[in-house]
Amino acid sequence: MRVAAIYDIHGNLPALEAVLDEIRLAGVDQIVVGGDLLPGPMPRETIDCLREIKIPAHFIYGNGDRETLERMKSVETEWYRRSPEPWREPVRWNAEQLGANDEKLLASWPAMVRLQIPGIGGVLFCHATPRNDTEIFTRVTPEDCLLPIFTGVNADIVVCGHTHMQFDRTVGMTRVLNAGSVGMPFGEPGAYWLLLGTDAELRRTDYDLAKAAERIRGTCYPQADEFAARNVLNPPSETQMLQAFSRVELK
Repeated sequence: MRVAAIYDIHGNLPALEAVLDEIRLAGVDQIVVGGDLLPGPMPRETIDCLREIKIPAHFIYGNGDRETLERMKSVETEWYRRSPEPWREPVRWNAEQLGANDEKLLASWPAMVRLQIPGIGGVLFCHATPRNDTEIFTRVTPEDCLLPIFTGVNADIVVCGHTHMQFDRTVGMTRVLNAGSVGMPFGEPGAYWLLLGTDAELRRTDYDLAKAAERIRGTCYPQADEFAARNVLNPPSETQMLQAFSRVELK
């Protein structure tokens, strides 16, 4: 059995379409959508694209999906109250673009999914950590900080996302993989994902960045120009983001 893990799409439909093309060519049997489908510049189109795929798919929610859902229900979360307006605006706009069927869909997603994959064993898929959907850790976070989270998860492999940077590391007895980000990568431009089969393979898919940026700028997304420039054409480097995350990662 081959399973594709696609995380942190963030409404970047062109990136998603490119990854799905590769997934079909790879003969994938199942897909796990690992959270933060939202917010982003093409929310309805991205949801519709995933509704239409013929490959069986499992969905889990990320903090972005959760915050968007709460705004759809007119709930003002603590995060929303405390966040600066440039962070709140995309969540609010995404919530306004979606309808009742989308709200029902988002509300149905669990926090985690477990699959048994022949050849590599039991795999736990979560968004950030098995503990919650917001904790931050990277490939350089000290193992001592992570052992309390990953000890006792009862899985051979844990797959996560949230920080938009791929890695493959071991915490105690558990292999921990970050699938990277399809739609908002930190590092070289492209769309990042994970292929699980007899082993785990970190993947990066090239796509037409200029055309994608043009499509995104053609939307009504309030931060379309910034998204196209910063998240598609010229993402921040891994070095920059490791330094930024060092201030907020698990200690």
